[in-house]
Amino acid sequence: MPNTLPAPSIAAAVPTAQRAPLPHLLTPCQGEAARSLLAFVGSLPLGESSDAQLLAAVIAIRAARDGSGNLTGMDLRALRLGDAEGALVALSGLGWQPQGDLLAGDPSTPVPVTVPELSGEARPGRSLLFGKSKRSRVSGWTTRTLAAKPVKKTSSSARLAALFLAAYSTSDRDGILPAGLPAQCHAALPELLAKNFLAELAGDRYQLSEAVRHLSGRYLEPDGQPPSHGAGNNSASEQMSWDDWKARASTALRRHVENVEGCPLCTFSTARVAEAFMRKAVPVQRGEDTRSACVEWERTQPDRGPRAAEFAAAFRADHGHGPSFKQLCKGMGWGKQPRALRVLVVGGLIADGWLTNTDPVPWTLRPGQAYRPAVQTGLPSGRRGR
Repeated sequence: MPNTLPAPSIAAAVPTAQRAPLPHLLTPCQGEAARSLLAFVGSLPLGESSDAQLLAAVIAIRAARDGSGNLTGMDLRALRLGDAEGALVALSGLGWQPQGDLLAGDPSTPVPVTVPELSGEARPGRSLLFGKSKRSRVSGWTTRTLAAKPVKKTSSSARLAALFLAAYSTSDRDGILPAGLPAQCHAALPELLAKNFLAELAGDRYQLSEAVRHLSGRYLEPDGQPPSHGAGNNSASEQMSWDDWKARASTALRRHVENVEGCPLCTFSTARVAEAFMRKAVPVQRGEDTRSACVEWERTQPDRGPRAAEFAAAFRADHGHGPSFKQLCKGMGWGKQPRALRVLVVGGLIADGWLTNTDPVPWTLRPGQAYRPAVQTGLPSGRRGR
């Protein structure tokens, strides 16, 4: 019995113009400095007071050079702490003493705050030894991240979590929740997802939304994973440069890479393409909730197979390479899906023969054997034989 093949969706098949991504605020080395700042703040005995930890982060980065940083009453108000007085009391308990009144004094007058752990007396064990430029860039990154539109009006715990998640992520890959993420921040993660600071959150993995990926801390490793600690953890392939990797690739693979790098519609950065091809494959955890969500999604998409194949064919014709899993789901109008669900959805289409790819090579999705275009079968448009 023949299946009805819907006419290709022009809106889905025609790629949409993409805005140029915002430039990164931090270099990889500055990203390391941002993570050092947060590790320092996380080590302070402040309990579960997000107000105190947020204030500590702002003061610490300003005091990173000489142990003393200036803060104004306006700066304090801009942080919108739930209990600013309580946060100051908590920090004073650590010996962080303002040389003025930040609550009732002139809000525009800078007030020096001494941080004993970062002062000259604390050398050589002080935690934050930043140069002038690095300190300034990380300070600016802290301010911009806390003021980002998706988090500006969220709770202190959510904004503190935003700092950690931005610092421990890359621009286009899943991040892994850092071990040092304060306990109260875990409960605020759904708030960041609802406000679209996070595009995905599944288990201990997350991805920043496109609007804030320029805030990502970035990593020095080519595969984008957190730096390894300890000798012997980095293989030779992890140390390989992008040019070396391409030089060792086969002719066909190198041609595919060049198609992706030079695609005028996707306009991926070289760093993003390099990370995608060089990174290690990370297995996706598929819990029962993800499987149930996939079954429910399939129930609402009875024609998903032929439509996905049509889209993949049109995409390849326009781009010169296949869509990524995310590009496919977005182009099909399937909404925002967690990575685990997206992998399961596309994996089902591959298993059913509607799509195929050259795993684990990225951007290789294409129509599978189950797809037979009408022009090849001689059937009227919109129909195919079994």
